[in-house]
Amino acid sequence: MQKKRIWEVDFLRGIALILMIYFHTVFDMKEIFGYNVSYSDGLNFYVGKASGILFIFVAGISSFLTGSNARRAVKILAAAIVITLVTYLYDSNLIITFGILHFLGVGILVSFFFRRIPAVLLVVLGTAVILVDQAIAGVTVTNNYLFMFGVSTSAFVSSDYYPLIPWFGVFLYGLAAGQVLYRNKTSIFKEPVLDRDNIMNRAGRHTLFIYFLHQPAIIVILTLVEKIKVLF
Repeated sequence: MQKKRIWEVDFLRGIALILMIYFHTVFDMKEIFGYNVSYSDGLNFYVGKASGILFIFVAGISSFLTGSNARRAVKILAAAIVITLVTYLYDSNLIITFGILHFLGVGILVSFFFRRIPAVLLVVLGTAVILVDQAIAGVTVTNNYLFMFGVSTSAFVSSDYYPLIPWFGVFLYGLAAGQVLYRNKTSIFKEPVLDRDNIMNRAGRHTLFIYFLHQPAIIVILTLVEKIKVLF
């Protein structure tokens, strides 16, 4: 099974994972431990967005490559529900209502209806979804029924928020890239540029597991740092 994997897709997913861990470290430093750092502007902001874009784009590619999207989607959505419950119990102000796992689960599930659409039309559709985001940016609503689509009240809370509009546009770009680059479902490189078993690829093959593990690990490490600072 491992030989059938396309190594560069795992590698890109591994890069996205590293960027995400960095961004979440900065987020925790600010929101949980009160450090004077920012994740809403500058380099840290763009690192977070780069991680999200890369994850979603690669998910689009993977949705073209695999035939088990329904199973993948259910697995990811189950994990997303757990994340929502855990974050709510930890701190309701930091609840993740519709984060990147929720988005990926829904996006992968509905990809079934888009897989056979030609790549050019997928790009057009993806661009349209992104442009719609600009049109609804100033819309005022009195409820959060459409929060999955990026339409919500000022009271809506999701510390990690990836609504279908505009992010499904990026997913469709990935689906189009899958059709163009991986029509034969093999690597676009004649020979692996890197060892298939390098650390980045290993991480890219186990992103869901690492996603669950990294936040508790970050909190434990930052807690230890705080305790060591007190000692000195």
